[in-house]
Amino acid sequence: MAKTDFRTVEDYFASRSPEEREVLLAMQAAILDAVPGAESVISYQIPAYKSDGWLFYISAHANHYSLSCPPPFFDGFRNELASYRVSKSAAQFPKNRPVPYALISDMAKVRARENRERAKA
Repeated sequence: MAKTDFRTVEDYFASRSPEEREVLLAMQAAILDAVPGAESVISYQIPAYKSDGWLFYISAHANHYSLSCPPPFFDGFRNELASYRVSKSAAQFPKNRPVPYALISDMAKVRARENRERAKA
């Protein structure tokens, strides 16, 4: 992809194919429905979501969709993510399989709770 300068999440979504846009919007909905009041912004030229700190970044790639956040968050979901490629800071959902929106929602709730607890400390 050529160098970009996305100003809004909508700009990023508009740059993607219709199929990718549909999945990214559903990933966004899973996060925002789970964390009412979360803010969507562009960070590192991809959509990012904040609530008392960073929740997740989402993006589309050639063969997968990515859900990223600072480590070691995904360690707590090792069993649920066992069938996906996971690094310290990203989970990859292959384009040839359904994206686990319910799991993304569950993870967003946990991440938001962790952020709230850190913000209170």
